[in-house]
Amino acid sequence: MIVWLNAGSLVLGLLAWTIPVVSFVKFRKNGLILAVMSMGACALSLSFQIFYHYHLVQIGDWSAIMDITGSTAFASAVLIIVTIFLNAVTLIRHRKGVAA
Repeated sequence: MIVWLNAGSLVLGLLAWTIPVVSFVKFRKNGLILAVMSMGACALSLSFQIFYHYHLVQIGDWSAIMDITGSTAFASAVLIIVTIFLNAVTLIRHRKGVAA
């Protein structure tokens, strides 16, 4: 069951990037709601990774923790930065009212 945390994290991370892109391309009127959904998917994705690390600590798999912590930290930073950037660009476009 714990393995699904990684798959869920990946799916939610991709969803966090897909929502603002679709909102940008389709120019939906509810851009703020979609931005909140995108940031929520990003937060849930990161939470899944935290829970996975917590599971590794509980079972004492220190070698796995040492192997994945650096790449997880890097991927988390990229996820946050890209999600914020995509949502900011989409919200700026919505604020200007430029229709596609």
